[in-house]
Amino acid sequence: MIRSMYSGIAGLKNFQTKLDVIGNNIANVNTFGFKKGRVTFQEAMNQTISGATAAVEGRGGKNPLQVGLGSVTATIDSVQTQASLQTTGRSLDLSINGDGFFVVQGPGGQNLYTRGGNFYLDQAGTLVNGDGYRVQQFDNGVLEDITINASGVLPAQTSSNITFSGNLSSSIADLTSEFSQQVKLVNDLGQESTYTATFSPGANANAWGYTLTDYSSGTANVVGSGNVNVGGTNNVTLPGIAAPVTFDFTNVTNDAGEISIQGVADGNREGSIESFSVSQTGVVNAVYSNGLVMPMASISLASFNNPSGLVKAGNNLFQESVNSGVANIGNVETIGGSISAGTLEMSNVDLSEEFTEMITAQRGFQANTRIITTSDQILEELVNLKR
Repeated sequence: MIRSMYSGIAGLKNFQTKLDVIGNNIANVNTFGFKKGRVTFQEAMNQTISGATAAVEGRGGKNPLQVGLGSVTATIDSVQTQASLQTTGRSLDLSINGDGFFVVQGPGGQNLYTRGGNFYLDQAGTLVNGDGYRVQQFDNGVLEDITINASGVLPAQTSSNITFSGNLSSSIADLTSEFSQQVKLVNDLGQESTYTATFSPGANANAWGYTLTDYSSGTANVVGSGNVNVGGTNNVTLPGIAAPVTFDFTNVTNDAGEISIQGVADGNREGSIESFSVSQTGVVNAVYSNGLVMPMASISLASFNNPSGLVKAGNNLFQESVNSGVANIGNVETIGGSISAGTLEMSNVDLSEEFTEMITAQRGFQANTRIITTSDQILEELVNLKR
């Protein structure tokens, strides 16, 4: 009788804990990156009144006689399942497809981990979360802050090499044939000019002549010419560029058939940052006014052998525990998964499931109160025996 009362009290405490967890889940149904909790129970110890006995002398064995002493909370799990993604269109809103956590550095240099990817830039251009904790990148084995200089300028670089690719046919018999391709070069002053490279077959099948012509003045102005063998290189001096420019034909073939030749020059004009974006591999790319796209940083992810063992540190952050395992930090390609820019991961709370669990917890709580009430009535009857 007294045991049943204390079993009821244990049940009340357990279902109260379950209701607390459910309430927290529902409260965070719209919290980005939130991972719901789940409570499980297990039977408490049993009081053995009589042990089991074996069969002897024609008499069968007997099972043990045990009385349970209620239930206890077994676990409060952090369910680390993937939630749906909400499109925001904001370039610094990031979500993770797959496992892993963003790495941020908190006060005192402590590494913390989060699935909430609503990031911002502070006054110094450092990428931070809503609490000002700095987002980290893993560079050459060292964690570093990510800084995006919105007023950065990419200096001009003079062209020094033109790399050609494609095919200069070995079956061209007409030595008067010509084939043209435009290329852009940047001079020592950072100015870009467009030239027309014209190719004509030579005496040998793999020998070709070329001229580089400037039509910007309205008339043909040949600024460079020479001969090159397919698979070789040649240096030519061009106006406005002090060092000779290398014409590289090592990637050009000399097969029979049609001609398909194109050249790409290095070098670039000066450009300022117009915008930036984050790729699926976590690379932060700057888009410059000169048309170039250059990587600026690479967002890192962390994975754990037991992510459910992480300790919730508040503010959508997790920290390592002795049972989570040590963080394996690397770039997105190393850890796995991908990053979706312009989206945020929603909470993985399912309201229909939570309300159903709330009903079962409520009924379980009520049932345990009945145990206490009934035990009290029996105690009252015992007290009333002596009247």
